[in-house]
Amino acid sequence: MSAQTLVIIPTFNEAENIGRLLGELAERYQSTLDILVIDDNSPDGTADIVRAMQGSIKSLYLLSRERKMGLGTAYITGFRYALQHGYRYIIEMDADYSHDPAVVQTFLDSMAGVDLLIGSRYMNNTVNVVNWPLGRLILSKMASIYTRLVTGMPVDDPTSGFKCFRAEVLQSLGLERINSQGYSFQIEMNFRVWKKGFTIRETPIIFVDRTVGRSKMSRRNIREAIWIVWWLTIKAFLGFL
Repeated sequence: MSAQTLVIIPTFNEAENIGRLLGELAERYQSTLDILVIDDNSPDGTADIVRAMQGSIKSLYLLSRERKMGLGTAYITGFRYALQHGYRYIIEMDADYSHDPAVVQTFLDSMAGVDLLIGSRYMNNTVNVVNWPLGRLILSKMASIYTRLVTGMPVDDPTSGFKCFRAEVLQSLGLERINSQGYSFQIEMNFRVWKKGFTIRETPIIFVDRTVGRSKMSRRNIREAIWIVWWLTIKAFLGFL
């Protein structure tokens, strides 16, 4: 560990994106933060690219898993690593370059008095998404509205995957109880942080859809997101969250 901040980047078949992303993060932030890539045995050689870059990026770490195990479990693994190694701030970031590395500095500058900072695509009735098909955009926006209506959670973009946690927040959540994936994982994490009474703030970002590689979103992720909001709301009401 050489920094107070850890950026966690889950990967599966991101060989076309990961080198560029890691290179820019290293160039921009040098000793300001460490980077942890969690790769699910990508057959395209993503992990090999990361290993090759470790020679020149001393703040770059890699955890390779045996098989594809999902976004949620990757982040939980990363959170545990961060807590075990004493990081103060933990950032979630996609590997496909849809999240602008420059925004990481905004996160680092905005954490005073904040427990969870969310990079929001939908703040103040605006939509800051580039290159998404209309159907995907409508689905994402409706999921945000649906989540807010059912749960009452005051978050404009509850499915955003670009965010920064204070370590104390993750320590308090009981990570072993979180098993959701994809959109649902982001919703569940936000909901549990909110119900614990922590301070959540959103900051506007521009989300640019990937230009290479394939999206990992599936119909299963969508179905899970539909029912997870009711499951969370009911559990919270009954005091079982």
